[in-house]
Amino acid sequence: MNITAADVNKLRQMTGAGMMDCKKALTEAEGDFDKAVEILRKAGQKVAAKRADNETNEGVVLIDVSDSGKSAKILALACETEPVSKVESFRELANEILQVGVKHHTKDKETLLTLATSDGRTVEERIVELVGKIGEKIVITEFQHVEAEQVVSYAHSTGKLGVLVAFDNTQGNDVTEVGKDVAMQIAAMKPVGLDKDDVDPAIVQKEIEIGMEVARQEGKPEAMLEKIAMGKLGKFYKENTLLNQEFVKDNSITIAQLLEKTVKGLKITAFKRVQI
Repeated sequence: MNITAADVNKLRQMTGAGMMDCKKALTEAEGDFDKAVEILRKAGQKVAAKRADNETNEGVVLIDVSDSGKSAKILALACETEPVSKVESFRELANEILQVGVKHHTKDKETLLTLATSDGRTVEERIVELVGKIGEKIVITEFQHVEAEQVVSYAHSTGKLGVLVAFDNTQGNDVTEVGKDVAMQIAAMKPVGLDKDDVDPAIVQKEIEIGMEVARQEGKPEAMLEKIAMGKLGKFYKENTLLNQEFVKDNSITIAQLLEKTVKGLKITAFKRVQI
């Protein structure tokens, strides 16, 4: 059948796909718009599969803190190039995905991908569709949830880095100010855990192995290597676990001491640092 320019434009307006892709889909569907839309979605799935191994080093990090301030979610939607990260449809989808997570009180990425968006399609289907339109890999790299007596957030001006900090035992105090300071510390200093007991055992083992190898290269006796490595591990904990880090605004105190100074017994129960 004859596919007119008006038909192509109508499908383009419906889907946001390119003119040539729309014309090809309409031709294949013999003018049936519903079939053409389905063809374009399948094309999107093919694009997604084709670009599955591509790196996604650009994107946006979004945060939603509940009105009560007791829970929050953080989402990282990543793409391949910076121009795509600034496209309105990309940012709109990122916002909608985050709000879907908020609406359903979702706590993990796997569940989030299966939930319905405003048009009835799942989050995963919407992402695949946008991949088809834009021609780049798009993926949720992180989706995290925290809850506590008070949650404080920090979003970096680049839009590619965000932090959530969960506080308990606030004793009725508003800890927003110290929370912002701690969140910015996390953003800058990249702690690997809250305290030494919170560090991934694989990281600990790797640090011990590195410490032993360095000591070995320095000619230290084999019998002393593990003891030397354990000593270095103590320094690692001090520099890389949040509560033991020196406070960047006042290096005479640690973060643990800052909390105690702010509100006696104030505790950080969790933190999330998400970066594209």
